[in-house]
Amino acid sequence: MTDDSPNVIPLEGEIDLHVSPQIGSRLAEMIREKPKKLVVDLSQVTYIDSSGLAVLIEAMQNVAGYGGSFALTGLQDGVRPIFEIARLDQVFRIFPDTATALAA
Repeated sequence: MTDDSPNVIPLEGEIDLHVSPQIGSRLAEMIREKPKKLVVDLSQVTYIDSSGLAVLIEAMQNVAGYGGSFALTGLQDGVRPIFEIARLDQVFRIFPDTATALAA
């Protein structure tokens, strides 16, 4: 069963080795429902490390696997360079805010 309603996961604080497994579980749970659109709102995230990036990459690949669309929104000034250095800004669909991502 495919759900047409968009799914938005707001994250906050520091996304590091300590919280990445819980975020991965939440994402996997949502992905099992196969939403057409899955949006991860990073507007309240102050830091993300490689474990957090790995969780997001895995989620994006899983969503792409069933033909859904995966997007990130609200990258803050402190977080955006982390994506740019790793060239992940060219891998992920990144939008300024959730409304723009849902409309895309």
